[in-house]
Amino acid sequence: MDRVDLIPPPPEPMPPPRPPAAGAAPPASPGGAPGVRVAGRADAYAAAPLLNCLLRELAEPLPRVPGGDGRPVHRLPGGRLLRVRGDRRPTAPEVYEAGAWRPLDHPGLVALTAEALRTRTGRDNPDLPAEMIDSRDAVAALLTARARAAAPADLYLRSEQSLITGHPHHPAPKARGGGPPAGWLPYAPEAHARFPLVLLGLREDAVVEEGDTRALDALGDAPPGYRLLPAHPWQLDLAARELAPAFADGRLVRLGTTAYDVWPTAAVRTVYAPDRDLCLKFSLDVRITNDVRRLWRHDLLKLRRTDAAAARAFATWDGPAAWLSDRGYRTAAFAFEALAVLVRDGLAAPVLPGATPLLAAGLVEGFDGSPLAATTDPARWWEAYLSAVVPPALEAFAGHGVVLEAHLQNTLVAVDADGIPVQALFRDAEGVKLLPDVERAAGWERLVYCLVVNHLCEVAAALVAHHPGFAPWPAARRALARHDLPETAALLTAPTLPGKTNLLLRWTGADGADARYRPLPNPLADDAGARRT
Repeated sequence: MDRVDLIPPPPEPMPPPRPPAAGAAPPASPGGAPGVRVAGRADAYAAAPLLNCLLRELAEPLPRVPGGDGRPVHRLPGGRLLRVRGDRRPTAPEVYEAGAWRPLDHPGLVALTAEALRTRTGRDNPDLPAEMIDSRDAVAALLTARARAAAPADLYLRSEQSLITGHPHHPAPKARGGGPPAGWLPYAPEAHARFPLVLLGLREDAVVEEGDTRALDALGDAPPGYRLLPAHPWQLDLAARELAPAFADGRLVRLGTTAYDVWPTAAVRTVYAPDRDLCLKFSLDVRITNDVRRLWRHDLLKLRRTDAAAARAFATWDGPAAWLSDRGYRTAAFAFEALAVLVRDGLAAPVLPGATPLLAAGLVEGFDGSPLAATTDPARWWEAYLSAVVPPALEAFAGHGVVLEAHLQNTLVAVDADGIPVQALFRDAEGVKLLPDVERAAGWERLVYCLVVNHLCEVAAALVAHHPGFAPWPAARRALARHDLPETAALLTAPTLPGKTNLLLRWTGADGADARYRPLPNPLADDAGARRT
């Protein structure tokens, strides 16, 4: 291995273009074919979260190289040296070989990552590199389809459908199970899809349901002896073989489709019908990020308890924050998971009058009309954001033992007419944990990861990207310090925060809910930040 202090300064390459904002049309490029432009953009989108994982979970940062170009160098397991441009969304990976830095294309980056993982863990996993390639190819398909599609006029839907990068610390955030794009593109939120739901008649003696499912009966008319069951078209395609006998013997009948379209949200399997204010979550037998996105039986059977606990916590909260309740589910006894559909609260009632709900992950990713990008007063905007999001999440934990999965994709932030955050709305009872089902320390660690690392760190970084020099952490310290929790006091002095290791989790085949964390530097404990609070 080459010694780091002997690496000669290489000729400075031209910096590649940064990944374009989500939804942007392919840039003009004289002499460049559109397919080539899309390929380059897809590589950039796919490389950024993979590099974030690689640098967080496997890389060892090294001292600055004398005579180098200023970019930090990282040593990977096995001794390979890597450098990138940027930090929040890294680009232009280069590996040091034969006395020079060599640019890595996306397949080369995938191979380098697999090599480092094999060295680190002593095991192989050919499935994950395939997922990484599938994720990159999915991005290319999404960019092509998105360039031909019209973004929704509704700002909330636009925020839900903005996630081209997706999870910024996942090795394959856009993988769609390896299937051909023709099978899933018609239902992809990132391609601005909209479509009708399929209406099924489910024989009454096969119905299994719990909670409030009345919204499903209002979708149409079922024949005598049947109950209405909506289905996601992709859900039916994926489960076609499993469901064929039920269609053949009459336990299931097709009744047509809804007379209106639904819009898929960021979670892909959850859809929203704005005209009906109807939100439904379906079961998809396909892996998206860490998990196969079925509505699993064990989760559905505990759903009423977790949802009720979260609802009670927000019912006693003296403020505008709201819990979007998973009211109930309906499915078939013979296909409990494959046909499950969950009814979730709509937005009309809980959102403050005159406010516009937006997906927190969309604010980080960026979309046309985003108030985060438009604000001219980042300090005021950030203080308002913290006031909306932090108190209810901490109070649910402290006062009710409810651990919200308050990450970017499960949090909506409503803004007023000036784009200032005024309300937080939390969702997804499936991800909620309750004390003492989990130990308090484990519940707090999960809350800190979801709320601080996955959520606040990313929103803060997006604000800084738009307003270089802005210091977000003094205000975050003040927001957290207002809560008289022993865990909060410790959080403000802890040297590290828990960072989820999605790359290692997927490589080792661990269950998606079985999180593993790596210590990350805690910006809340920064000495300079502490002095400014």
